[in-house]
Amino acid sequence: MATPAKVSKPEGKNNHDNADEQADKEQQEAIEQIDEVQNEIDRLNEQASEEILKVEQKYNKLRQPYYSKRSDLIAKIPNFWVTSFVNHPQISALLNEEDEEALQFLTKVEVQEFEDIKSGYKINFYFDSNQYFENDVISKEFHLNETGEPSSKSTPIKWKSGKDLTKKSSTPSKGGRKRNVEEQESFFCWFTDHGDAGADELGEVIKDDIWPNPLQYYLASEIEEDGGDDMDEEGMMDEEDEEDYEGEEEEGEGDEDGEDEGDDGEDEG
Repeated sequence: MATPAKVSKPEGKNNHDNADEQADKEQQEAIEQIDEVQNEIDRLNEQASEEILKVEQKYNKLRQPYYSKRSDLIAKIPNFWVTSFVNHPQISALLNEEDEEALQFLTKVEVQEFEDIKSGYKINFYFDSNQYFENDVISKEFHLNETGEPSSKSTPIKWKSGKDLTKKSSTPSKGGRKRNVEEQESFFCWFTDHGDAGADELGEVIKDDIWPNPLQYYLASEIEEDGGDDMDEEGMMDEEDEEDYEGEEEEGEGDEDGEDEGDDGEDEG
C-alpha cells in the first residue's frame, strides 16, 4: 500500500502565526515593564505622602500660636461663632431657632489635630454658663485606627431639666432651606451620632472650611449687604444716566426742529 504524500502547510500561514506569537510576546513584555514602572511610581507616591505629612506636621505646630492669638481676638466679638455658623450654607441648614439660641453662648471653637495627623482630630466647643446644659466644653473626636477603620466619640452633654434639645423637634431657623418641623433635628444631635464616622460631613466642614478662616463667614452677611447697596446705587446711577440721555435726545430733536423751521423760512423768503 502506498504511503500518502505529506501535505505541507502554506508558508504564508506559518509566517502569520509566527507574527502573532511575536506580537503577543512583545505585548506581554510591555505589560511586565509597565508594571515595574508603576511600582516605582507607587513607591515615589508613598515617599511623597510621608514627606508631605512631615511638612503638614511642621506647619501645624507653627500655626498654633496664631490660632491662639486669633481665639483671643475673637473672644472680644459677641456672637462671633454663632454668626459664622448661621452664615455658612451647610451648617445653617442644620440649625433650628433653639440651636441658635444655645449657640449664643458659644465663646470658642478649637480644632486639634493629633500628632499623627492621619490618625484623626478633635473639635472643642467652649460655652459660657447657660440655661441649656452644665458643660463648659463639649468635644467630639474622630479616630482612624491602623487598619483605616474610622470611629468617633464625644463628651456626654449634661442637659438641664427640660432643656434637652435633642429630644424635641424645634421650629426651623429663618435662614431658609430647612426640613419640615417634624424632621428638623437639633444641631446637638451631631454629638451623639457615631454611626458613620468616616463620612461625618459636619466635622469635615468645621475642620477644613470654617476653622482655617472663620472670619470670612462672620463677615459674609455684611459683604452681601454691601454688595446689595452697590447694586442699588449702580441701578440708581443707570436710571439717572438714562434720564439724562433721554433729555439730551429731546434737546437735540428740538434743535433740529428749530433748524428745519429756519430753513423753511428762508425758502419762503
